[in-house]
Amino acid sequence: MAQRKNKQVQPGSGPEKAFGEALRRVREKRDLSQEQLGFEAGFDRTYISLLERGLQSPTVRTVVKLAEVLGVSPSSIIRQMEKSMCGAKKPATEAR
Repeated sequence: MAQRKNKQVQPGSGPEKAFGEALRRVREKRDLSQEQLGFEAGFDRTYISLLERGLQSPTVRTVVKLAEVLGVSPSSIIRQMEKSMCGAKKPATEAR
């Protein structure tokens, strides 16, 4: 019987990956570990890891809670995510 290797495929791009990169940047800027962020937000460290690697998509409630713990607005994390997705280009039409 052959053993099956269980490998997780890391997304190379997309909104999940961009959100994870933005979350990691903010978390590291605040000098928090995944474990500290998870504990303060009420999540397991492994869930924070999954978010940062783009393997899980957060709910709106999760984004709000993480932002609260990080001391930033949810929109600031989303803006950083958009920058990652757009290659730091500002959209041609932006709602104000």
